[in-house]
Amino acid sequence: MALALRSNERSLSPEQEALRDEALRGFASWPKTMSPKFFYDHRGSQLFELICQQPEYYPTRTEETILRLAAQDIAALAGRNASLVELGSGASRKIRLLLEALRPARYLGIDISREFLQASTRRLASDYRWLDVHALCADFSQPLKLPGDALGQRPLAFFPGSSIGNFDPDEARAFLRNLHQALPAGSGLLIGVDLVKDRQVLERAYNDHAGVTALFNLNLIERIRNELDSDIDPRSFQHRAFYNEAESRIEMHLISRQAQQVRIEDRVFDFAAGETLHTENSYKYTPSGFRDLAGSCGFASAAMWRDPAQLFSVHFLRRE
Repeated sequence: MALALRSNERSLSPEQEALRDEALRGFASWPKTMSPKFFYDHRGSQLFELICQQPEYYPTRTEETILRLAAQDIAALAGRNASLVELGSGASRKIRLLLEALRPARYLGIDISREFLQASTRRLASDYRWLDVHALCADFSQPLKLPGDALGQRPLAFFPGSSIGNFDPDEARAFLRNLHQALPAGSGLLIGVDLVKDRQVLERAYNDHAGVTALFNLNLIERIRNELDSDIDPRSFQHRAFYNEAESRIEMHLISRQAQQVRIEDRVFDFAAGETLHTENSYKYTPSGFRDLAGSCGFASAAMWRDPAQLFSVHFLRRE
């Protein structure tokens, strides 16, 4: 006999269960915190694509220019008939630059947002009829088991957008070591790394005039309200981003506008006026600092490219 749900109960998907578990843990911690991977539902992924178009947000256009200029060198390093594995499947021009330069045998897109992953890989399959397209919905911040039929013998993993900076140094090491374990020896890793630079340039990039980054940050609250049994109100929080020079990172927070109580399911959490929910870090590296980090995880530096203003870097690493 089927059991009817009471009106205030919800049947949660695995993704929503992960969101609930993270919110209950993070709201109970001190200071309050949540992982940035929960930004990326369908709306969050769309907002991030819009952030990348803002004039203050230099990483996307700078990385894209580096990739365009270095595309043939990257193709030579990757070799013929490589398989391209994109960590964080996106709709941007960056992956298309690589597809056209490398002409890989296969493409595997990996993303935590199932809906966005399906849409982006369908577009690629439609636009590149010659390409064998695969999709894997997974949290690549956790140990990965990559499907052998999508890897082939010469995979090149692509991790663009300075996303490595969203991990703290210990998490970045764990991520690289997990990736080292998942990839066969001799594989390549093409990774975008944001560089240490002037504070004003960094803070403008995360506080765009149009307020898109603020909407992106607040979308985390929207998700909790819409997907969970919660009375949280996005209007009671505001976006704040600043550069923490001592830690070499941009921090993003949601600031409680007033003293308030927030309910998630049957638990109630107190926020003081001005208390923050820490939602993201974005660490910045020097080139030598990142090479040292990658080397400690079994990746040797094969090449690096930077823009003339030295805002951003792209590294080609080889899995030893």
